[in-house]
Formats: sequence, structure tokens, C-alpha cells
Amino acid sequence: MKNLPLTALLLSSALSATVGADTIKIASVSPLSGSQAGLGEMIKLGAQLAIEEASPWFKEKGITLAFSPQDDQASPDVGVATARRIVNDKEILGVIGHLNSGVAIPASEVYREYQLAMVSPANTNPQITERRYPNVNRICGRDDVQGPVGAEFAVNELGAKRIFVVHDKTTYGQGVAEAFRTRALALGAEVVGYDGTEELSNFSSLILRMRVMKPDVVYFGGIYDRGGVLLKQMRERGITATYIGPDAMDSSEFVKIAQDAVVGAYYTTVAGPADQFPAARSFAERFKTRFQKDAESYALYAYDCGNVFVAALKDWMEKNPGKTPTRADVAEAVRAVSIDGITGAIAFDDKGDRVRSDYYIVKFETASYPGKTVKAITQTIEPAP
Repeated sequence: MKNLPLTALLLSSALSATVGADTIKIASVSPLSGSQAGLGEMIKLGAQLAIEEASPWFKEKGITLAFSPQDDQASPDVGVATARRIVNDKEILGVIGHLNSGVAIPASEVYREYQLAMVSPANTNPQITERRYPNVNRICGRDDVQGPVGAEFAVNELGAKRIFVVHDKTTYGQGVAEAFRTRALALGAEVVGYDGTEELSNFSSLILRMRVMKPDVVYFGGIYDRGGVLLKQMRERGITATYIGPDAMDSSEFVKIAQDAVVGAYYTTVAGPADQFPAARSFAERFKTRFQKDAESYALYAYDCGNVFVAALKDWMEKNPGKTPTRADVAEAVRAVSIDGITGAIAFDDKGDRVRSDYYIVKFETASYPGKTVKAITQTIEPAP
């Protein structure tokens, strides 16, 4: 190699550093393999579309805005390992994810250590934001509201008197099931069964207990891959109790698993169906054109997460021309974001919760996704005095 003068070497070094600084990556983290990949892929694709649509604005500023999807396999261990890999990529300035609260909670401990901003489209466990980490936010609601919403609908509108509650022993499933049970008991219903199970495919013992206890409602706290099997086996064995689940039933995969048994089932969700948002129509069309798939609920919320990062980056860069933000800068800018997303107004309180969150009750009137929204509830967090 030809020897260069010191000034030339310094200039070459500066240019190399500039090229590195001119790439900003936003990662998504969700299960892209395994039984929960149906929901995880929607998170990935919604986030991807937001980043792709925003990239021309950044390109005009000489910056490449890149998307970095990651697979956490719905596993806490894999999620933490993925988080450690993410924080070691200095170009990643934000994370959209996760799907599972049991994965997000330990992974976000890693993000906190590196001041890496996380905006979740799906994590509903209260602990996500109750830790008050300045870099951790969500645009969906919370299980300590979603569970009671389901219980109030079951008792007050379906007239449930005897309820059998099942959960899958995950952080998410047990948390929402407990919130449902607590509220149902407070409303005067009798909880005739409360069981946790890690069973994947054979729910015979639970169904035998249902036969004995004769519930009029069965509530399942968990993910569609198990909830769909449970519902199908309940119907095959003559259990006619109304089935209610939480937002993890909000997937076309739930219908594929449960098949005709899904008719008459309900689920609560923190992620409203596209037909609930006028601004989502154009998004759904663009999504279908880009990916040849219909957008499901969490695609909308992941898209809005992406646009939270886009808004935060734009705001920071316009206030600091010619500079590249640090992770701490992005985290601070994200917490201050106030935008109109396709799912409505988005702003965060001092915990990182969305100030206005919506909760929906959806019924499957036919064996097809999505179901029909039968009720919508809005919760607004009042600012602290």
C-alpha cells in the first residue's frame, strides 16, 4: 500500500467514521419462527413498511435509514441473547418489539443498560412500564385493564355466573388471567376453576374438569397456538361454554387452528382491527401491495411504533442539524413524541404508557378473520398534578 501523508490519513479516517454514522438502523424483535410466528411476522412487516416509507426523507439528508428484523423465537433466553447482539450494533438506535411480555421484560433490562429506546406494539404486562425506565415505552394497553374489560363483558353483558379460568403459565398469560379472575370475582361471578398448564396439544384433563364444573364461560389467558387447540377440543367434547381469550387470539392463525369451533368465541384486544381506524384503510392497501398479505392488528401497531421512531429522529435532527443522535438522545426524543398515528393519537406518560389506549371486544361470527368488533372502550391517563 502506498504511504500517505498524515493529513490524508486523517481525512480518510474521518470519511470512514462519517459513513458509519450516516446509517441509522431500527430493529424489530418478535417471533419469526415457531408456533407464534403469525403474530411476530405482522410486527416485523408493519415496522418494515414504516421504515421503508420514511427512508427517502433521511436519504435527502445523506442518511441511510435501515431496518433490522430479529427473531426472538418467543423465548426469554433467545430474546436476551438477541438484545445483547442488538446493543453491540452501534448503528441500531431503536427497537420495535417484542410480542411476549415474558421476553420483553428481561430483554429490556439489556436495552436499559445501553439506553436503547424500545417501543412495543404488543407487550401488555404492567411490569413493562411500572419499572419507569426512561427508554421503554408501549403504544398498546395493559393487562390490568384488558383483563377487567373481559371480565366485565363476561359478567355484565354475557351474564356469566360460573367461570373457568385457564392460563398457559407465561408471564403474559398468567398476568391477564389473574386480572380477569380478580375482576370477575369482584363482580360476583363464581370462578369454578383456575388452572395453569403448559400443555400444547392434549387438554383432556382440563376438559374433564369443565364437564364436572359446568362453567358458562371459559377464559383462556395465553397465545393462539394453545388457545385454538383448547377451543377445538372443547367443542369436540361437547363443552358449549362461551370461550373468551385476550389479544393473543387476535390472529388469523387462531382461526386456522380452531376452525369452525371459533364461531361464537370472543377475544379482547389492545390492538384494534383495521376497520376501527379510518386512517388505516390506505395503510392496509399499501401493506397488501408491498407484502401480498392482509394486515392484521399488530401490523398497524408496529407501523405506528416505526413512525414514533421516525418522528423522534426527525425532530431531533431538525433541532441538531449536521449531528447524529446518540441512543440516549433518541430515547429522550421518543418519550417526548406526540403524533397522530393510524391507531389514533400517540403520546407517552412518565412511565412510557400511551396516554390514550383503546380496548376492543371482538366476536367471531363466522370461521374467518378478523371477527366483528362488538364493543370499544377508551382509557385516558390523566397527567400527574
